[in-house]
Amino acid sequence: MDHSSHSAASGRALFLLAVCAGLGVANVYYLQPSLFVIQSDLGGSPEQVGWLPTATQLSYALGMLLLAPLGDVIRRRRLILAKSAVLVVALLAAWRAPTLDVLILSSAVVGLLGSVGQDFVPAAAQLAPEKSRGRAVGTVTMGLLSGILLSRTLGGWVADLFGWREMQLVAAGLMLVVMMITRFAVPDTEPAHSSSYGALLGSLWTFWRDSRELRLSVIVQALLAATLGAFWSCLALVLAAPPFQFGAGVAGSYGIAGVVGALAAPMFGHLADRRGPLLAIRVGCAFVIVAFVGMTLAPPSWWIIAIGAVLFDLGVMAGFVSHQALVGGINPQARSRLNGLLMTGATVGMAAGAAIGSLAWAHAGSAGLFGFAALAGAAALLFSFLHQPFSKAQHAAANQ
Repeated sequence: MDHSSHSAASGRALFLLAVCAGLGVANVYYLQPSLFVIQSDLGGSPEQVGWLPTATQLSYALGMLLLAPLGDVIRRRRLILAKSAVLVVALLAAWRAPTLDVLILSSAVVGLLGSVGQDFVPAAAQLAPEKSRGRAVGTVTMGLLSGILLSRTLGGWVADLFGWREMQLVAAGLMLVVMMITRFAVPDTEPAHSSSYGALLGSLWTFWRDSRELRLSVIVQALLAATLGAFWSCLALVLAAPPFQFGAGVAGSYGIAGVVGALAAPMFGHLADRRGPLLAIRVGCAFVIVAFVGMTLAPPSWWIIAIGAVLFDLGVMAGFVSHQALVGGINPQARSRLNGLLMTGATVGMAAGAAIGSLAWAHAGSAGLFGFAALAGAAALLFSFLHQPFSKAQHAAANQ
């Protein structure tokens, strides 16, 4: 196979991995636009129904912490197939759930196994040649964030047309497609370690304790992810209030604007390959700050919010991709564990941002919401300057 044919084959494989990553993580968010419909169907108070997204999101963070490390000791293809198979069963259980309690329990399992989307990121790093590893990780991370952003849009559309249960059935079918793609797109390589699971989990604390760069990466990415959680959890409220008074369908469609920003992920991966990740991280933080300061100061406008969504999602995406390159340089043999810690921090940041953003919206409206997000972006930028300069040795290690 010549170089151009090999590049085309690698490009197709990365595209398939990006699609699988997006479909894997999307399962965590499909039901969020349908909470009112679920309450009408299964009963329960608003507080009880509120446990549905809460349990799913918390179990997703737990899955990132406890299951992602398995990618370092189990063949990655086998791990993805096993998690996907159980995920299909959990989605079918949610589809047939007779009560709200059963749906919450099934959704918690869905959240736990939704971490399968993250397993495709180190698979991409494994597949790509050294000089383009950052771009490859960026491509798959683009798919991951696109899945998060578009899942609510798809979930709302399917629920409106057919019902919330049918969305779970569709999701189960899509995961079967993911399993088929995994069979031929994910390399069946030997795991990097043969440690016990207990030793593997213990190493997470060791990495956290010993690596200042890892701690800073988690903190900065959590702050950036907090802007993601604040904006997208409150957007429907912002657009439903005067002067917009738009419905939920319009709010869901803004996810498409966010994906436009996510499409630039490979560009930042390329920047991380050439100049190291710190520059891309700081540029991303600056994009987030500019986007939310602009939305705070500009007159209320649906197109200003759309432009802001593109710009700030672009900034958050830059952080995701570049931090993955940075933590990959800490220990290339522990990419799954390090990526799991990074994404656990991002998930916690997203949940905290959603909670704080809701309070800011309740007390100060859109100015409070956008102002909080701008401050979070500024804090992320300040913390990014506490990193040590990214040396040539670290850059080489990240590309191993």
